[in-house]
Amino acid sequence: MPRDVILVDPLPRTLDLIMEPGVRHRLEQLGELFISEDKPMSAEQIDDLLPETVLIFGQTDMHTERLNRAQRLKAIINVESNFLPNIDYKTCVERGIWVITPAAAFASPVAEAALGLGLDLARGFTKADRDFRAGREQYGLAGNEGTFRFAGAPVGIIGFGDLGRQFRELIRPFKNPVRVFDPWLPAEVITTLDCMPSSLEDLLYASQLVFVFASVTSENQSFLGEAEFAMMKKGAAFLLMSRAAVVDFPAMIAAAASGHIRVATDVFPQEPVELDDPVRKAPGILLSAHRSGGTRDAFYALGSMAVADAELIMRGLPPQLCRRADLATVNRLRSKPVDIS
Repeated sequence: MPRDVILVDPLPRTLDLIMEPGVRHRLEQLGELFISEDKPMSAEQIDDLLPETVLIFGQTDMHTERLNRAQRLKAIINVESNFLPNIDYKTCVERGIWVITPAAAFASPVAEAALGLGLDLARGFTKADRDFRAGREQYGLAGNEGTFRFAGAPVGIIGFGDLGRQFRELIRPFKNPVRVFDPWLPAEVITTLDCMPSSLEDLLYASQLVFVFASVTSENQSFLGEAEFAMMKKGAAFLLMSRAAVVDFPAMIAAAASGHIRVATDVFPQEPVELDDPVRKAPGILLSAHRSGGTRDAFYALGSMAVADAELIMRGLPPQLCRRADLATVNRLRSKPVDIS
C-alpha cells in the first residue's frame, strides 16, 4: 500500500503560526507529514515524494511535469493566501486537483482595521493626540475643524470580494450609502448586499470615503493615479487596504501632501519600507505597517480552514471554506508573494 504523503512547504508561514495543536493533530491524521519550514523544500525531496503525495500545504512550484509525477495528488492548499503563477492551473482543473486558499481568514480583521482607519481619517483622532502631546490642542468645536462624521457619509468600495463584502457588513450600523466598483461582478451581486453598482468615476466623485480592497490583476496595475485622485472631492478620504500595486503610489502621496485628499495605507510597494522612504514623512497620510489582517486569530483561522477542507477532500467531497482557483480569473492575478507573516 502506498503512503498518503502530505508535503508541508508553507513559507513564509509555519505550522505553529497557523495551527493550534488540535488542528495540527487533525492534519497528522490525514497522512504522513514531510515538513520544511526553515527554508523552501528542496526540489530533490519534492520530486522524490510526489508519486505518493496526496496533499500539498504551501506555495510549492507545481508545473506540468511535476503534476504528471503526482498522480495521487488531490489538493494544493496555498496558505500564503494568494494564487501565484507557479502552478499549471489548467492541468489541475483537468485532473480534478483542488487548488484552494483560506484567504478569507483575513477578511474580518482587515474590515475591522479599515473601519478604524476610516474613523480616524474622518474624526482626526491620531492628529488630535499628536497636537495634545505638543501642547497645541483645540477643544470642542475648534478641535473638530476639518473633520466629518463617518455615520451617513457616502462610502465607495473598490473591489467587492471577501474583504469588501465583510467591510460592507461591518458598517451597516453607520447607515452609509455605499457605491461599489468591481468589473468582475454583475450588478445583482452588488445590489443584493444593499449597495449601488457604480462606475469608477462616479464612485470617486460621489464618495466621502473610498476603500480599496481590489486584488492586483493584469488589467488594473496602478489604475488609481493622478487623474483618479483629482476626481475625488476635496477633503475626502482614500484608504488602501489590499495591494499597493493597484495604486500609483507617488501620485497618492502627492495628492495627500497637496491637501486635496486625506489618505491611509496598510500596504506599500516594497516591504519592509526603507527607513529613508519619503512616505514616512509625507503629510496627510495615516500609516499602518501591513498589519491589518495579521492578527493571532486570523492566522489560526488559516490553518483551521485549510485542514477542514483537506478533511473533506480526502473523503471525496468538495471544499467549503477556502477560495477555489478559477481558470477564468486566476491567470489574471498579479499579487506579489508575501514575505512577512
